[in-house]
Amino acid sequence: MQSIARSRRFLAALLLGLPGPLAAQIDYRNLDDERPVLTEDAYPVERHAFEILVPYAYQREHGGADLHAFTPELEYGIVRNGQLGVKLPLAGTQAGGDTDWGLAGLRVFGLYNFNTESRRLPALSARADLLLPVGSLGGDAARVSVKAIATRSWGRSRFHANAAWTFGDQQQRTAVEPGERWSYSMAVDRTLFRQSTLLVGEIVVLRAVRGDPVEVDAGLGVRYQWTTTTVFDLGVRRRLSQVAGPDIAITVGFSHAFAVPWLMPRDARR
Repeated sequence: MQSIARSRRFLAALLLGLPGPLAAQIDYRNLDDERPVLTEDAYPVERHAFEILVPYAYQREHGGADLHAFTPELEYGIVRNGQLGVKLPLAGTQAGGDTDWGLAGLRVFGLYNFNTESRRLPALSARADLLLPVGSLGGDAARVSVKAIATRSWGRSRFHANAAWTFGDQQQRTAVEPGERWSYSMAVDRTLFRQSTLLVGEIVVLRAVRGDPVEVDAGLGVRYQWTTTTVFDLGVRRRLSQVAGPDIAITVGFSHAFAVPWLMPRDARR
């Protein structure tokens, strides 16, 4: 009952555009994948709420080309504790003086939080992504990625652990968020309630494809709530390993939560 009441208050704040303590407490604390760090938390968007995310990312790969990416994303809380989402990246790869632009695949995903955090257990979620070869930079084969996510809170601090695996063709991959053969990450964040700000740091270990060297990266990020429904984020990541990973990776963007009245239950529209 408390979860249903929270959802109704959140949706009412979205529709009326009024300051709401629930929105202020939730929006800027949500860690989405790749924003502002690779690690995400175990919580989906509220039921019947939409969230649109518009990030820009720049990456200079060690010994490779520069990558620019705009990755608009739309998420929807289709059920309580579950969400669906879609991403359509536009990327530019730069080698020398020329930059080649194109669509870099289509990603459809779902996330379900099957255990709410309790005294004994962390919040636990499972996520599945379908990577489709759309566009000139979208690769040549469909791939599937699965991820296990855990989040544990201690006051204003939280600990997150992610483990992900991707199946399918390993060579013809999309240029943006291609799905690593495997990746493991840990992150710790700290909430500054009065400033509506969240700080986060992470360590990531991954192998891009079979036979590649193992990559170790460190990342830092910040999320700031500008309004009750709009959050800005900034993240930076760099390789710790010698031969694999980005010399520098930067992401900056914003997210906006909103509701569509005719998709809401009748009792939440009042």
